[in-house]
Amino acid sequence: MQTKLHHWATEEPGRRFGDLHNLVYDPAFLVHAWERVSTNKGAKTPGIDKATAAQIETWIGVEAFLSQIRDSLKSGEFRPVEVRQVMIPKGKSGELRKLGIPTVTDRVVQASLKLVLEPIFEADFKPSSYGFRPNRRAQDAISEIHIFGTNKYEWVLECDIKACFDEISHTALMDRLRVRIKDKGICALVKAFLKSGVFTELGDREESLTGTPQGGLCSAEHKDPNEQCWVMRSDGWLGLVGAGFGGERCA
Repeated sequence: MQTKLHHWATEEPGRRFGDLHNLVYDPAFLVHAWERVSTNKGAKTPGIDKATAAQIETWIGVEAFLSQIRDSLKSGEFRPVEVRQVMIPKGKSGELRKLGIPTVTDRVVQASLKLVLEPIFEADFKPSSYGFRPNRRAQDAISEIHIFGTNKYEWVLECDIKACFDEISHTALMDRLRVRIKDKGICALVKAFLKSGVFTELGDREESLTGTPQGGLCSAEHKDPNEQCWVMRSDGWLGLVGAGFGGERCA
C-alpha cells in the first residue's frame, strides 16, 4: 500500500488524498508500528504513564494492546496524552534542549500515522534533501558536498531555523498537510498530537500552542534521552555556491 501511495503522489502532484484514516488502524500497519517502536532504543523510556514497551508486552500482551488501539482509533475515541518533558544537553554549548517523550501508545499511533503519510509527502521532496528521510543520512549529504566541491563549487552556506521544533506554527503545519490530505480523520489526529500538551519535569502542565515536541516519531526518530545521535537536522539546510554558478541545496 505504501508503494501505491507513493506512486499516486508522484504521478499526481496536485492530488489530495482521502480515505486514509482506516489505514492508520489497519492491523498490518499497527503491527509494523509496534515493531518499530518496541525495537527502538527509546522503547526503554516511558511517557507520563511510566509504561515501557517491555512492560506492556508482559502485562497486557502485544495483541491485546494493539487491539485496544485499533478499537479507539476506529471509534474516534482515541486522544493522545501529554508528553513527558526532559531537558538534555544541546551539543557542547552548555545549553539544554527540550525533549518530549510520548507514551508508548501514542508512539505506536504516531508510527502508524507516519507509515501512511510518509510515502505521500516523500514524493514532494527534492533529491537534494536528506534530513530525516528514509534510506538517507547525513553521510549521504556530505558525499554530495564532496562531489560538488570537485566541480567548481567554492562556498558552503549553512543556515539554521532557530527553535524550529519549539516555535513552528500549528496553522502553517496544518495548512501544509491539507495541501495533500483531505481526510478529516487524519487531519484531526495530527492536530490532536500537536495540541496534546506537555508535562514538565516539575510536574506542571503546559499547553502546546506552537511547535511539536522533539522525541516523538512525528518530529524525528525517537531515541533514549541519553543516547541522542547527531543527524542532519530538518530545521536547517546547507547550500553550495560556485563562481558563476547558482546555488545548490544539499540538505
